Amino acid sequence: MKLEIFELSNGIRVVHHQVNSPIAHIGFLVAAGSRDELEHEQGLAHYIEHCLFKGTEKRKAYHILSRMEDVGGDLNAFTSKEETVIHCSFLSADYKRAIDLISDIAFRSTFPEKECLKEKEVIIDEINSYKDTPADSIFDDFEEQIFPNHPLGNNILGTVESVKSFERQHILDFIERNYSKNRMVFSSIGNISRNKLEQLLEQQIQNLEFGSGDREIISPELYVPSQKSVSRPGYQTHVILGTRAYPAKDEMMRPMAILNNLLGGPGMNSRLNLNIREKYGFTYHLESFYHPYIDTGLFGIYLGTDPGTADRTVKLVDKELRKLREQKLGVLQLSKAKKQILGQLAMAQENNNALMLSFGKSLLFHDHIESFEEIVQDVENTTAETLMQVANEIFQTDTFSSLYFRNTEVQE
Repeated sequence: MKLEIFELSNGIRVVHHQVNSPIAHIGFLVAAGSRDELEHEQGLAHYIEHCLFKGTEKRKAYHILSRMEDVGGDLNAFTSKEETVIHCSFLSADYKRAIDLISDIAFRSTFPEKECLKEKEVIIDEINSYKDTPADSIFDDFEEQIFPNHPLGNNILGTVESVKSFERQHILDFIERNYSKNRMVFSSIGNISRNKLEQLLEQQIQNLEFGSGDREIISPELYVPSQKSVSRPGYQTHVILGTRAYPAKDEMMRPMAILNNLLGGPGMNSRLNLNIREKYGFTYHLESFYHPYIDTGLFGIYLGTDPGTADRTVKLVDKELRKLREQKLGVLQLSKAKKQILGQLAMAQENNNALMLSFGKSLLFHDHIESFEEIVQDVENTTAETLMQVANEIFQTDTFSSLYFRNTEVQE
């Protein structure tokens, strides 16, 4: 796969992969997410993402929303803990239209106060909807438990109180502090040459100047395990168990990903699914997850089950973790684990929109984009001994925190 990586005249980096396809994808990524918020700014990065679409120097909100949809395209955006992304999928013939629109949103938004005020109500509804779904909200509560008193532990949406408090100046201050050229990337996959893409982008960024300040990384304080049980209405008991894990650039990141996939990844043949859900029928939803961040990481196991089987299910989870700590994978088991994750990664490369976002994120945070061949080599070089080492470093349940959502009125 041939990737073109270059820098625009104002210092913004670009990664492009030319493909012979009628569909193209482009994204603008900035390394500014909820972890960059100050104490009084909780939810501001996400609020800005919404307000970017409320009006620019030459477009009102209606024209922004209609610009790509009028030609069958799809414009969207999202905010995470560490980045904000605007992305678009469209017919390759509409590259100029897409670049013009994304650049207009990213660099020329005016944040009209009347429109942004209305958007507060939309986000408050989003917050309340999330609170009504314990299977979703437990993940945010657990991150707050693992990263207490740190922005990584804050809900990306913010709180009702914080969202209500935002003013236009808060938006401008956050952007000035965080939207610097070395924290921005354009990523593109589509049927356009590198030269033409560069020309279209240069037309949009001319006369724009950005600062070059580096991101200030404030790491979470020392981790201390904690156990919590919260009374919540609902029939099911929801549980998350977990701990901190390796950051994105750690040499153990990929072995950790392989082990997580084996334990409770999306495959129906994961150990948690086969040995708990299929064997005992205690739970419908049971998964493990691993989120690597810049300077730390999070590993956890989520399950939703009947109140009467919650504690038994947790004991079975502990049994599976103990097996991985104490029993080295055999040759066949190791081979299957490697083939499975490589197959999943290969199929993910068929999704050009996801691939475009992956390229952009890799360039943004690592200044390098691994080829699939490099990933294959890294996976193949992983040994059973390494996976066992990871299990013994991360899967020690005496270092786990736990969070239970229980309905105390339901008899267990």
